[in-house]
Amino acid sequence: QVQLVESGGGLVQAGGSLRLSCAASGSIFRLNVMGWYRQAPGKQRELVAVITPGGDTNYASAVKGRFTISRDNAKNTVYLQMNSLKPEDTAVYYCNARPTGSLLASWGQGTQVTVSS
Repeated sequence: QVQLVESGGGLVQAGGSLRLSCAASGSIFRLNVMGWYRQAPGKQRELVAVITPGGDTNYASAVKGRFTISRDNAKNTVYLQMNSLKPEDTAVYYCNARPTGSLLASWGQGTQVTVSS
């Protein structure tokens, strides 16, 4: 089981930037597929971005070109750099960790991102 703690959320104006961080402990971080998900009020949780142990990335179409996921295995941390933020990016953002080849995943507690117009 991986323990995940997100940070970096907040209130920002449209067009602004935020960087989310997710610190992991309790597992071999470098072996986990790490992901960011988000859930807006009244909507289902959706994938934002994922990064594999090898550094391959995948993004939701809504954020491609604006968000960048990265990982620092030495710090057991995954990041989400969010640029050109839009009001529709407003949501609670969750960090997710899944060991490669496993269906079991761990979740963080979430961090609120609010983008004002």
